[in-house]
Amino acid sequence: MGLFNFLTQEIAIDLGTANTLIIWNDKVVVDEPSIVAKDIQTGKVVAIGRKAQQMHGKTHKLIETVRPLKDGVIADFQSAEQMIKGMIKMINPGRSLFNPTLRMVICIPSGITEVEKRAVQDSAEHAGAKEVYLIHEPMAAAIGIGIDVEEPMGNMIIDIGGGTSEIAVIALGGIVCDKSIRIAGDDFTNDIEEYMRRQHNILVGERTAEQIKIEVGAALSELENPPADFAVRGRDLMTGIPKEIMVSYQEVAHALDKTISKIEEAILSALEMTPPELSADIYKTGIYLAGGGSMLRGLDKRIQSKTKLPVHIAEDPLRAVARGTSIALKNIDKYPFLMGR
Repeated sequence: MGLFNFLTQEIAIDLGTANTLIIWNDKVVVDEPSIVAKDIQTGKVVAIGRKAQQMHGKTHKLIETVRPLKDGVIADFQSAEQMIKGMIKMINPGRSLFNPTLRMVICIPSGITEVEKRAVQDSAEHAGAKEVYLIHEPMAAAIGIGIDVEEPMGNMIIDIGGGTSEIAVIALGGIVCDKSIRIAGDDFTNDIEEYMRRQHNILVGERTAEQIKIEVGAALSELENPPADFAVRGRDLMTGIPKEIMVSYQEVAHALDKTISKIEEAILSALEMTPPELSADIYKTGIYLAGGGSMLRGLDKRIQSKTKLPVHIAEDPLRAVARGTSIALKNIDKYPFLMGR
């Protein structure tokens, strides 16, 4: 470090299917939806993040909105690169005198292939990074929650994001066994869209379905503090005219039931793979939930009744992975599990 320290900018990126967070100087400086709006004719980026999300589902034929990440991995290489570049510019928009050297730690799903890993590294390098380190999401979540990952103690972390649900047992600074399934928050949203169409004959867009999930989403049909019914507006499939209906949390719980069951099966499968000594630890420490999906009402209670284990939700589940990535960035030499070039 030293004299030219200001020339190197260290940033931690939680590159998520639904949201991208960038932490710089221990502060979340960017927290934007992972979406890009492009001009179809020129290929130029019109908007990134929140501005692009406001256009989602409302564009005319010359503009398209793209989500560069699907199931936790880069699906559109060019858009991902433009999105990372645009979000890095958001960190300090006033400074254009020189571009500092970037050192990045990016978190990736644990079930990622070598090709997908390479795509993340290349996108980061094209966006201006000189050094790129990768960290698995469950490991970042564990560090962000405050677990001492170097201890010879088993901890089970479940990170339910937008595209993937990561289930991992961590001990001695490594992932002992993990299960990564491509079922997560986006599937909850699709289930709600499908349910509204099938049950109420009303067509709603992705943004509205997401709103329903946030306002009245639930994993159980019996909640202690139930949310009030939510007014949903969409297009009537019979008449083609816009209409409004009221939706209760019980309906949403019913709509999400099958998808949540798949996540439960994956948790039980990961517990079956766990070595006996670590199973004994998990019985004591319980299961930790992180990621936006863990904020679904009653999900912790449902997992608890299925596994008969204590379930803890991270303090700020949406930012636990980003926080852990930031801590790993400051301790690059300490953590041997960081994958660098």
